[in-house]
Amino acid sequence: MDVAFVSRFETEDRVFEYVDAGPGAPIQQQQRLSLNEGYCLKVVRGELPECIPDTSQVEAARTIPQTDSVPIGSHLSVPVRLPDGRIYGTLCCFSYLPNPALGEREMRLMHAFAEVVGLRVEERTAAQRERQNVAREVRDAIAAGAPRIVYQPVYSIAERAVRGFECLSRFDVAPNRPPDQWFRIAEEAGVGIELELRAIEKALESLNAFQGHCSLSVNCSPALILSGKLQPLLEAVATPSRITLEITEHAIVQDYVALATALAPLRALGCCLAVDDAGAGYASMRHILNLAPEIIKLDMSLTRNIHDDSKRRALAKGLTSFAHEIHSLVIAEGVESQAELEMLRNLDVDCAQGYFLARPLGLKDALAFNPQA
Repeated sequence: MDVAFVSRFETEDRVFEYVDAGPGAPIQQQQRLSLNEGYCLKVVRGELPECIPDTSQVEAARTIPQTDSVPIGSHLSVPVRLPDGRIYGTLCCFSYLPNPALGEREMRLMHAFAEVVGLRVEERTAAQRERQNVAREVRDAIAAGAPRIVYQPVYSIAERAVRGFECLSRFDVAPNRPPDQWFRIAEEAGVGIELELRAIEKALESLNAFQGHCSLSVNCSPALILSGKLQPLLEAVATPSRITLEITEHAIVQDYVALATALAPLRALGCCLAVDDAGAGYASMRHILNLAPEIIKLDMSLTRNIHDDSKRRALAKGLTSFAHEIHSLVIAEGVESQAELEMLRNLDVDCAQGYFLARPLGLKDALAFNPQA
């Protein structure tokens, strides 16, 4: 057969969702035609047979203009039914010339393929419904005031003072999910940027409440940076030089040149760039080499028990030396003991954060916690 397609029936039109045909085919994917034109609806209504080896031998086919204009010499068509019995559209194929060999075997294949198509359409529709439901949940959460922002202090190890705070999101709404899951499902549902922007907007609302030496770090995805929607938010801030944008090791970057280009105007405003979770995997090193961040954050898996593990110490020392060589500040995450903090000091790590130093705090407690506030 020269052309095969799946059409979706709408109120007045049929849409060619999938088309398999050679160059110069008379129909294209996503093309629309009236339901009253052509063969599809007539086959579903029983006005044309499903199998027509030679259209010149079927009077009802000869009266259809497309039979001559395309031309259509032979035609096979079967309804695509969803599992609940509703007609979705048709699976069709045709040749420009008659094909007398077409018969029962071909029709069995067509019906089998149509059944598979119906099942796949239902799966796709169910997935779309789920994405819509999740998107609605995310937007409802935003409307209810989520996320709530908490602030984890980042200490300068040498100065023994708070250098800034990382802004983290918490969700006090139903359904109960951890923050990373909220952001993940929001991304999958197509509203990830919307949720990220709201979290950053809420975090930056408190910037002026902190003393001028204090910086705030916010997590942002490459997708948000590339969207161009972050820049107006940062331009509205009086002192964007107090803002650090953190990109995690797990963030997938398809095009570093495009990302660096999108970051350029944000850095021109004075914002710093941090690469999170360094040492957790190869992606963080790619981020560092391609984006030249001002701050490199050592992953907590590297910090944990570093005082008792020579391999962790060696890796942390190497990353710290490399960072200082390229004039980047080093922050160790997940510090949970005095021994870990002392070892990081011995390794010349610049800053630290973790539960040993302070858990994430509400705004009032963070302001009171800051020695300069």
